[in-house]
Amino acid sequence: MITKEELIELIIKENPKIDRSNINIEIPKDRSLGDYALPCFTIAKQLSLNPNLIANDIKDHIDKTYFSKIEVKNAYINFFLKKEEITKKIIDEVLEKKDLYGTKKPNNKTVVIDYSAPNIAKPFGVGHLRSTVIGHALKNIYEKQGYKVIGINYLGDCGTQFGKLIYAYENWGDKEKVKENPIKELNKLYVRFHEEAKNDPLLNDEGRKIFKLLEEGNENYLELWKWFRDESIKEFMKTYDLLHINHFDEWSGESYYLEKAKDVLKELENKHLLTKSEGATIVSFDDMPPALVKRSDGATLYITRDIAALLDRKEKYHFDEILYVVGNEQTLHFNQLKEIINKMGYDYAKDIHHIAFGLVLSDGKKMSTRGGSAVSLHDVLEEAVSLAKQRVEEHATENIEETSRMVGVGAVIFNDLKNYRTSDIDFNLHDILKFEGETGPYLQYTYARIKSLLTHNIDTVINYNEVDINDYVWNIIFKISDFENIITRAKEGYDPSIVAKYLLELAGLFNKFYANEKIIDENINKTAFRLQISEIVSTILKEGLRLLGIETPNKM
Repeated sequence: MITKEELIELIIKENPKIDRSNINIEIPKDRSLGDYALPCFTIAKQLSLNPNLIANDIKDHIDKTYFSKIEVKNAYINFFLKKEEITKKIIDEVLEKKDLYGTKKPNNKTVVIDYSAPNIAKPFGVGHLRSTVIGHALKNIYEKQGYKVIGINYLGDCGTQFGKLIYAYENWGDKEKVKENPIKELNKLYVRFHEEAKNDPLLNDEGRKIFKLLEEGNENYLELWKWFRDESIKEFMKTYDLLHINHFDEWSGESYYLEKAKDVLKELENKHLLTKSEGATIVSFDDMPPALVKRSDGATLYITRDIAALLDRKEKYHFDEILYVVGNEQTLHFNQLKEIINKMGYDYAKDIHHIAFGLVLSDGKKMSTRGGSAVSLHDVLEEAVSLAKQRVEEHATENIEETSRMVGVGAVIFNDLKNYRTSDIDFNLHDILKFEGETGPYLQYTYARIKSLLTHNIDTVINYNEVDINDYVWNIIFKISDFENIITRAKEGYDPSIVAKYLLELAGLFNKFYANEKIIDENINKTAFRLQISEIVSTILKEGLRLLGIETPNKM
């Protein structure tokens, strides 16, 4: 199979004067017009020649190894691929490689991905879903592309909010209630602090004082903080288990970099990058607001600890890229981080990438822990599983609990990843659990349908001279041949939705094939061929969903 990019290379090889940007390879909607088409008007304009002459010249000189025919029509070159040869090649390759199809060889490059990062003493909210599933999908995609990937869960376990929480616990907390339901009670206390601070703004100063003492090692506050942290991680693990995301290469938190942040401040000072502003310490920039790196009371800030973490990760992992899967609202923060690294004289600022994403909305409104309206992701996932079970029970008689978990959780993940990440998404469980339309359950059901077909095991050598490679078959083969390119595009754009949309298209093509072709036929040769088409589709669906972090039940 030849890709669009490879076709461009063939054209340029024989026509080096043509500007690559003027070669716009199209895939005709009407496939009877060809598998690829090249309009020659832009090329003709560049070379000041007649477009029909250009088209015929390219046709006459291009390497025809891959094509059954090449036609010129109205200054379009229409390329027809060798269907029988390519179909057999793709089928054989997928059947041989199975889930390794589309996998690139190791490239000796390392990427660090910082994702998920829930905040301790707060619910693992739906708002953290996006960082978790986008980061996990990117980790899988990068590994498929041959990278060594270090996944880091950088817990929000440091900052002024913990001073506020400790103040709230000491003044209004009940130890037994917290022991009974740590996250729920601690969140209540956090919300109450902000409600009380509306009437008494001086409480915010008290919170800052306590955090400063915590940062300096106050034993009582450290003991409370460790308790809050340990209980939070226990709760987080329940959610990760439901998501089937149970491995991070490193668990760390901001607290680990408190001491290292002081070294960062010294380095910034030695490099003459610090200035004072109203008692605080800042780093100034020419084209954006200054970064506050130390408060007037001497406490470090989020960006100071992020610099320390970045320097540590570079020393530890020698990464080629580092990705921060964090919401759109932190764009300024990461622009400042990159510029500070650049000002410090490190040459890897260009390798720092902020993988921004939009909000999860409920009825069009942002969810907020501070406002008390955060929705627990664990509760949402369990509700999704419960709703999925109602549908699964209509079709399945075995493994109902496990299948319901796969379908419910998969629906939530796919609903997120099918959208381009910077867009906001509205959360509606009933819509995302439908077995039809652009949903995870639709893909899983298509996969399960194929697995049911494959119980018909036809052991025969296919005679390709006796099978009909019609449009239904050819469209599937053509789509599967693009799988590796799709993964590459998803990696280059840091965009799992490219894979998600591809899987929807592939499932749609298979379901047209299924509706219009008699899979189990009296003719053994035709049956074996159609079952092989079905099998390679199931292989790509399963592997594609795995890349997105979604499991595939064999029966639904």
